Amino acid sequence: MAAWYPLLLDIEGKRCVVFGGGPVAERKIGGLLDAGARVRVVSPQLTSGLRRLADERRLEWLPKTAEASDLEGAVLAFAASGDPGANRRIAEEAKRAGIPVNVADEGETGDFICPAVLRRGRFVLAASASGAGPALASRVIRELSERYGPEYGEYAEALRRIRAVVKSYVKDPGERRRLLAAAADEAALREGLAEEASGPADPARLIERLRELAGRTGEDRDNR
Repeated sequence: MAAWYPLLLDIEGKRCVVFGGGPVAERKIGGLLDAGARVRVVSPQLTSGLRRLADERRLEWLPKTAEASDLEGAVLAFAASGDPGANRRIAEEAKRAGIPVNVADEGETGDFICPAVLRRGRFVLAASASGAGPALASRVIRELSERYGPEYGEYAEALRRIRAVVKSYVKDPGERRRLLAAAADEAALREGLAEEASGPADPARLIERLRELAGRTGEDRDNR
C-alpha cells in the first residue's frame, strides 16, 4: 500500500493538462482553476460547464484524442477520460516525460491523488482516505465546513500580515514564536485582532498587542 506524502503545490500560472471532458474532469479542473493554474483540456467533447469555461477563455481546449505532445510544458497531468485503457496510456506517457500524473479511476497507479478540499482563501483544509474511500473524505470536509466558516479566510490573511510585521521587527526567535502563537489564538482573532491587522499596520502597536496576548496566554496556562 502506498504511503502518500501530503503537500500543497504552488501551480499559479503553470500549465496542468487534463485528459477528459466529463464530470470527473470538470471537478478536477475546478480545483485547478481555484489554484490559478493554466489549464489545458484534451477531449473530443466537454460538459456544458467546461464548454462555458472554454468559451470564456478560462481554459485551453484541444478538441481531439490524446497525444504525447499534449503534455508539453505541463507540471501536472490528469488522466480523467472515462476510458481506463486510455487513462493508463496517458499515465505511461506522462511518466516517461517525468510529469506527475493523477489517474482518476485507478488512483494508486498514478503519482498523486487529489484530496477533498475546503478552501477559505489562504486557509485550506484537505482530507483523504488514500484512495480507499473518497466519499469518506468528502463527508469529513462537509463536516469541517460547518466548523470553519468564511471568516477563517480573513483570519489567515490577518495572520499573514502579522507574521510579516513580527519577522521584520522582532529579532529574537523565541519571542517570534511566542508572539505568532498568541496571534493564532482563535479567541484573539475573533475579538478584533484580525480587523486590527487587516488595516494600515502600526508595527509598534501590533507588537505591543501581541505581547499582551502572549502574557495573557501564559497566565492562563500557569493557572491551570
